[in-house]
Amino acid sequence: MSQKVVIIGNGIAGVTAARHIRKFSDKEILIISAESEYFFSRTALMYIYMGHMKFEHTQPYENHFWKKNNIQLLQAFVANIEVNSKKLITQNGEEIAYDQLILATGSQTAFRGWEGENLNGVQGLVNKQDLELLEKNTQNIKKAVLIGGGLIGVELAEMLHTRKIDVTILIRESGFWGNVLPQQDAQFISRHIEKHGVEILEETELDKIIGDKNNQVNAILTKDGKEISCDFVGICTGVQPNIDFLKNSGIETNRGILVNKYLETNIKDVYAIGDCAEQKEHPTHRKSIEAVWYVGRMMGETLAQTICGNLTTYQPGHWYNSAKFFDIEYQTYGSVLANAEEDIGDFYWEDLKHEKAVHIQYTKADETFLGINTFGIRMRHEVIDEYLSRQMKLQEVISNLKKANFDKEFSRKYEKQIQAAFNEIYSKVT
Repeated sequence: MSQKVVIIGNGIAGVTAARHIRKFSDKEILIISAESEYFFSRTALMYIYMGHMKFEHTQPYENHFWKKNNIQLLQAFVANIEVNSKKLITQNGEEIAYDQLILATGSQTAFRGWEGENLNGVQGLVNKQDLELLEKNTQNIKKAVLIGGGLIGVELAEMLHTRKIDVTILIRESGFWGNVLPQQDAQFISRHIEKHGVEILEETELDKIIGDKNNQVNAILTKDGKEISCDFVGICTGVQPNIDFLKNSGIETNRGILVNKYLETNIKDVYAIGDCAEQKEHPTHRKSIEAVWYVGRMMGETLAQTICGNLTTYQPGHWYNSAKFFDIEYQTYGSVLANAEEDIGDFYWEDLKHEKAVHIQYTKADETFLGINTFGIRMRHEVIDEYLSRQMKLQEVISNLKKANFDKEFSRKYEKQIQAAFNEIYSKVT
């Protein structure tokens, strides 16, 4: 009899697992999601709000794809998991049996327990329902305050800015996303965001959110006593695994669902992947929870092998991520630490117009390349990945940046400027 694989969550992790399980087996596959019936590109949510596309345009696959590939879909909220009897119970009381269960439940906004965070007009931006709430909360408003920066913060700032809503961002650090980016990078991005008319209050923390008699937000108060009137507060202080429904399931959790190197939980035939998975063992300079698209995809591919009988270790390889800060594209490869140890060196270059930047970190002892951040300059993933795998030396990386460049054919190139700056700083001939 064919085994039944049930996947909770239809984001990139869960859907990738389903697609690859189907490639290698004829198992029965059911994907359950409370968010939406069909898989969609979460990174495209901002473009719906900005009027660039409709929700149906964010679906990578036609609706008939799922029936064609014999992947069942169910839009429902799973309230409980009974691991001993291997069944799920939905909020409507429906019982669903499984042979193998994959938890790919993603993330939710990380609220911090501030006074007033439950007021009307206060929200995060993670899922489709958040986008729908944003449409409601930002009708006819004039002033928004965003708490925290990062990728969600800059996306939300750009979204609101396109509707001519005045935006102020509060960040604890002295530069945008300063807990992730080195200081020079963080300040470079702060300046760029401010050029677009968004105010950034650095080294500023929220004390409380103030509401009116109708339970509607109308101001925030900072810890240094500054009151800012506003009609909307966006919570952009990161995300946390969506695991509340697992409290009494017997599935071991910490911040996320704890998994071993095979993405197995403590319960036989129950696995976790994507934003909700917390690795018990993880590589140096990698986090135990990595809530990014690329990680979800790799975990889905890896787990599909195990589900189909080929026990496979999750090997994330070199860290990679990409994003956009208004009109500056950002890529990061390898390890570029916000607060590097003393034995790590930095090479930073920025163009004269302050529109492009490159930040490389390396070991001081032998100048082994550790990682690179690029702003406004695209790199070829496979080339930089090779440089990291070969443990290439700093000087050779600088000399071979042209090979790694992935910008459009007739766009301006900056390798000579970068090499000249490197030569001047290090007095080396490349």
